[in-house]
Amino acid sequence: MKIGIVIAIERELESFLKSNYEIERIDDGHFVCFKTKVKDNEVYAIKSGWGLIDAAMATQYLITKYQVEVILNFGVTGALDPKLKVSDLFYVKKCMNFDFDTSTIDDVKLHQYGDMKDEFIYLDDGLIGLLKEIEPNIKEAVDASGDLFVERKEDKEARFNAGCNICDMEIVAIARVALLNQVKCLSIKCISDTYDGDGSDFEKNVRTSADRAFKIIDRLLHELN
Repeated sequence: MKIGIVIAIERELESFLKSNYEIERIDDGHFVCFKTKVKDNEVYAIKSGWGLIDAAMATQYLITKYQVEVILNFGVTGALDPKLKVSDLFYVKKCMNFDFDTSTIDDVKLHQYGDMKDEFIYLDDGLIGLLKEIEPNIKEAVDASGDLFVERKEDKEARFNAGCNICDMEIVAIARVALLNQVKCLSIKCISDTYDGDGSDFEKNVRTSADRAFKIIDRLLHELN
């Protein structure tokens, strides 16, 4: 199986690069990929950069260039629920593009794409089922994605009131591109900054939280076939 891993930033990518895998670096214009093999699986990891556009580009690149059959994502996330703590670990059940709205001209809800049944994009149930066999106690999350590092309380509350408990800047783009290409997608997120936290909490916790999320991805790579 060919597996793609989309990773947003360098500090998260480090978790993959310092693993025990034998990794080959592939430079191809704008993108740099890191190729390895896990059991019989070819794995291609890519650092997308911040935000929805770059994440979408990187995801499509892996699908088009390497014909990956599965897209995995891991990284850190911000908490929208005051009860969540640093290092809490989640899989993303579904996600929304919080910045997307055509409801003034189309018969859709706020945040809803016209080709979707509601305002959420759902990740792959089969991969989630496999994940739960590996990590039965992992929690479920609903993610609000957008091109904003969410720090202000009013921005967190707006996303929480929309039905989300975590936020990031990439997964909805990754999930939508995967869906449109009929490629399975799974995302593992770990809290780096809490509801009361800010950018300094992110900087303090990003590496340790990314490591925690990658450990789950590492285990999953050994089970996919």
